[in-house]
Amino acid sequence: MFGCLAGNMQAEFSETVAMASDKDRLEKVVAAARREGDTRDKGYREQALKLYPHICGRCGREFNRQNLSELTVHHRDHNHDNNPADGSNWELLCLYCHDNEHQRQLEANSGKTVTVDGRRTPATFNPFAELRTLQDKNSKD
Repeated sequence: MFGCLAGNMQAEFSETVAMASDKDRLEKVVAAARREGDTRDKGYREQALKLYPHICGRCGREFNRQNLSELTVHHRDHNHDNNPADGSNWELLCLYCHDNEHQRQLEANSGKTVTVDGRRTPATFNPFAELRTLQDKNSKD
């Protein structure tokens, strides 16, 4: 009886050790990937900040030392490993414009388009199409 109990305890212990070592390995891999990503980000971010004026390429918002952390480097081809020294794949965007750009890319990739005869065409609905007419009508009244 004690032999069976000891065997079960040994099996549980071995399983616990195996799970702990798997978790340790995973944590080490994740930590290494984060360090590598941080190093890569600092490299091209610093280069882009030296090359370009601290202005959002979309909305034109200007950045200074206090809010420079809100200015991001956007990869035009969406490939974060494509970092030419001349900066031709980068543009500086504020957090909001950067998020908007990636959302547009996600929607384009997910097929949020209308299909006509097997061809993809962008949606054509414009919720503000009649806005000018309504404004003109209200200004006459």
